[in-house]
Amino acid sequence: MSTTSSPGNRTRRAIRHRHPRPLVARWGSRLRDDRGSATAEYAVVILAAVAFAGVLVAVMRSGEVQTILTDLVRGALSL
Repeated sequence: MSTTSSPGNRTRRAIRHRHPRPLVARWGSRLRDDRGSATAEYAVVILAAVAFAGVLVAVMRSGEVQTILTDLVRGALSL
């Protein structure tokens, strides 16, 4: 038996003696990690803007709103 340890033995020994962190500690550190949060915030803002645009298009296509806008434009141009 040799007195020097090979890299493979050191790795196995390190894994064997390492204590796994509890599940709560692992998830806690992941929840505190804010990498990618700006991207997620941008995605939420873009989704909200698209939803608002969809509602706006639906409102603008209604007959009553089109009539009001047409009258408003005609009134502004006739001045």
